[in-house]
Amino acid sequence: MIYIDNKDCLDQSENFAIEEFALRHLDENETYIMFYRMHPTVIVGKNQNTLAEINQDYIEAHQVQVLRRLSGGGAVYNDEGNISFSIITKDDGESFHNFERFTKPVMDALITLGVDAKLSGRNDIEIAGKKISGNAQFATKGRLYSHGTLMFDVNLENVEKALHVNPLKLQAKGVKSVRSRVTNIREHLREDMDIAAFKQVLLESIFKTTDIPVYTFTDQDRAKIAQIRRERYQNWDWNYGKSPKFNVKGEQKFPGGLVEIRLQVEKGKITMAQIFGDFFATGNIADVEQKLLGLAYKKDAILAFFNNLDIPRYFGKVTKAELETLFFR
Repeated sequence: MIYIDNKDCLDQSENFAIEEFALRHLDENETYIMFYRMHPTVIVGKNQNTLAEINQDYIEAHQVQVLRRLSGGGAVYNDEGNISFSIITKDDGESFHNFERFTKPVMDALITLGVDAKLSGRNDIEIAGKKISGNAQFATKGRLYSHGTLMFDVNLENVEKALHVNPLKLQAKGVKSVRSRVTNIREHLREDMDIAAFKQVLLESIFKTTDIPVYTFTDQDRAKIAQIRRERYQNWDWNYGKSPKFNVKGEQKFPGGLVEIRLQVEKGKITMAQIFGDFFATGNIADVEQKLLGLAYKKDAILAFFNNLDIPRYFGKVTKAELETLFFR
């Protein structure tokens, strides 16, 4: 096994790009392990509807990054207090879904620290019935990775705030996350330590030595990692546009009249728009419905749309700020 040292990079788009590079381009006969932390980030599973999983207002107000991973499973919130592990190896035909194989070295390390960790269900690690780790896998062309979170000292209040679904009436298709009771590993340690010391204990326990072999990236490696990062993990179409089809409904009575909007969104873009209400206006509302088609369903695009629209002509005394609340609450 060889250790991939990401130098404690906190940008998860970079970490995911490194992980994918290792999966697709490093020696297929070798096994690699990497650890990564990150600035506050919500990570959604490959088959999830991103907007159905996040609290958009909280995400924007606190500058939380939102990324889609290659593996399936549910959405998670991570911050600098979480350390994730990823094991990249050959797919022997028996390891996919075998989470015990990949979590056991981590659980063994936890046990040496006095933490009674157990694999629960198909892919979680728990302490006394509370979740400290969720795991997921991805396989392609004879290779796979199994990665998981380790909630060492995460701000647990922000977990629920970031993943709380908006009250917007959004009927989404796709895998939904199951909210779990969670706890931090640090609370259960025999002796307290910081996350850097915790990571070192994990490494030395897994490798059973302090002399840990490290992979050195070449300039060509780094160029390929940058390309993967740019084309996938920094790409709105991947993080949001890959979401399954969903419908949006917003309705509100304003001083200027009742307005109801209904949207269908596919691949992150509006494919159907209907607007109803008892507001007084001179313009044909069908013009607005037509202009919405093909628009990316994201806040900056919606705001730009209304900034360029003659609001009084189409909505009378209903204001731009009021209309925006129907699209994102």
